[in-house]
Amino acid sequence: MTKKLLQINITANWGSHGKIAEGIGNVVMSHGWESHVAYGRWANPSSSQLYHIGSMMDERIHGVGSRLLDNHGLMSKRATIQLLRYVEQLNPDIIHLHNIHGYYLNYPELFSFLSQANKPVVWTLHDCWPYTGHCAHYMYVQCDRWKTHCEHCPQKRSYPASLLFDRSYRNYDMKKQAFLSVPNLTLAPVSKWLEGDLRQSFLKDCSIRQIYNGIDTNMFKPQTETKAIMSKYDIPLGKRVLLGVASNWWRKGFEDFLQLRRLLDDRYVIVLVGLDEKRMKSLPTGVIGIRRTENVTDLCGLYSLADVFLNLTLEDNMPTTNLEALACGTPVITYRTGGSPEAIDELTGHVVMQGNLEAVCKLVESVCNRGETVYASACRQRVLDKFCSSKQFEKYYDLYSQLLGIKK
Repeated sequence: MTKKLLQINITANWGSHGKIAEGIGNVVMSHGWESHVAYGRWANPSSSQLYHIGSMMDERIHGVGSRLLDNHGLMSKRATIQLLRYVEQLNPDIIHLHNIHGYYLNYPELFSFLSQANKPVVWTLHDCWPYTGHCAHYMYVQCDRWKTHCEHCPQKRSYPASLLFDRSYRNYDMKKQAFLSVPNLTLAPVSKWLEGDLRQSFLKDCSIRQIYNGIDTNMFKPQTETKAIMSKYDIPLGKRVLLGVASNWWRKGFEDFLQLRRLLDDRYVIVLVGLDEKRMKSLPTGVIGIRRTENVTDLCGLYSLADVFLNLTLEDNMPTTNLEALACGTPVITYRTGGSPEAIDELTGHVVMQGNLEAVCKLVESVCNRGETVYASACRQRVLDKFCSSKQFEKYYDLYSQLLGIKK
């Protein structure tokens, strides 16, 4: 009988997490499985069969409950019950969770079902939300209350923001009770850094299998002809190009890029991709802003023409932008933030402490003086060896097979 995989995520084939789910679906389909994705908010056309969870109204009501009452993940009950009816009808062999936060799902209802479903459950952790009482990331405020018991949350007004109540103490207990109720749960953190913190959380006794994100190296590869991209985005010839890319620049180092611009001379130009209208209007001379783009050809061109990819993120887990840059042959300089340094080694980039822009300047100068061609081959090879999507997503298939007792 054909095996069925159901993945649940906030998006389907949209954004980094949605594309990871899409890639995993493609791998299992290559092995003869059916692939289904239930998603909450945004979707692109998919090779998997899609199910849309809830409605725009459900999302808005959930948002109000989260913003006013700190009830993130506790709304959308009707939408979740409808999802569970769909799951019962589908009867998947493996249920694979990704981001279950994002104003679309009721986690007590979901985990009550999973605790009784007698099915293997895999949960890829893309951030820290599963084991905190409120936040998705805590490194920016250097909070470690999650190790013992969250309360008096210093990030009450950060995503998922609550404007009135702080219920982090209650939420911590509710998550702990719900998430530990599933006996056959396997957690898959996407970085060694996250795995380390996970093993200090209330989820430490769960089965844990660390699996890195992967990227499509047939899609992200060096581009030799970049003049058209430079012309399209008004990037001047003869400049040393420093590139930053983010889908959302919240705590991704935008202000540090602006400070860095003041420290650099006119030989350099900074190009930032993924900016909103407000940030676009605030850019000084020597910084070029580009709005968010899903055009992979353009992104590959930008990665390829850059002399250095800079990741000045202040909180992150395992950013795929590092991997995309490396796959295009471009060295990476990153802050020591979360799992970001795990993308590189001594042949492919450098790691700097957060906020040390003088060190960034010196390393940028050093890398540019050596020339990108010195790094290109090693950068590309590192991704092929460690972060190629086909290899990484195959590890999920191996995990599914192990959980189901399928001999390969």
